[in-house]
Amino acid sequence: MRRLVLLAVVGLCAQLVDGSLGMGYGVTSATLLVAAGIGPAAASAAIHFSELGTTLVSGLSHHALGNTDWRTVGVLALPGFIGAFAGATLLVNLDADVAVPVVASILIVLGTYVTYRFLTPRLRFGPRPGARFLAPLGLFAGTLDALGGGGWGPVGTSTLLASGRLEPRKVVGSVDTAEFVVAVGGSLGFLVGLGSQGIDWAYVVALMVGGMLAAPVAAALVRYLPARVLGVAAGGLIVLTNLQTLADWSDASGVTEGLLAAIVFTLWVLWTAWAIKLEQPRDPRDPRHATPLGA
Repeated sequence: MRRLVLLAVVGLCAQLVDGSLGMGYGVTSATLLVAAGIGPAAASAAIHFSELGTTLVSGLSHHALGNTDWRTVGVLALPGFIGAFAGATLLVNLDADVAVPVVASILIVLGTYVTYRFLTPRLRFGPRPGARFLAPLGLFAGTLDALGGGGWGPVGTSTLLASGRLEPRKVVGSVDTAEFVVAVGGSLGFLVGLGSQGIDWAYVVALMVGGMLAAPVAAALVRYLPARVLGVAAGGLIVLTNLQTLADWSDASGVTEGLLAAIVFTLWVLWTAWAIKLEQPRDPRDPRHATPLGA
């Protein structure tokens, strides 16, 4: 019983991060489940079934608050479904460890770029991304999500943020809303590969309840956080989590992991503080912001 309560709390915290920054639910939950001795396939299956509830509530909440670009959702969802179904059926008989360092390295580069981009003085967003960009992204992110128990948010959110085609709250809301369809695809794939007996339904319910409670709160945070602060926070989370992934993959010592985490976390806090400072309204009495004569 104590473990189920703990899982519900983890689901709540993971969804609070995921729903506000567009990533974190799968990675956080998968880490805990695998650490508890559950196999990767069973852990990913539990996460995807719990996401049927959490992503549904999250998507409805984002829509109600105007965080969703439905064209982006529509193009992302079907390729994501196909990728998640294929990834789930592959995971049952496949070791995905080979892809870990490659994907983590790519995401670190993307996260660094996202952070840099949203720390620049002027933010501009281009036209909405087209199907040629979104469809391959959905297929790849959905496959990776099922293989690793998490990946839809880190890949989808970071790539869309880096593209500069949508403001951050629309990116987070659209990726989270499309994730419901991805969760359906992954769940069906695991049912085919594992059967219902290979899934711990108590874990599914515990994660789901915690996540569903947090989803509306997270969507509200996205609605009112400034674009710059949201982008920097998301970029820092991408870098931090994937550095941890690389450290675990390379069997780095605990001291090395702790030092890396401390450095990146400190930089993340400083970057976020600077982003907040840039969002402060300018004082017209400040001579640095005065309009030049003759302008």
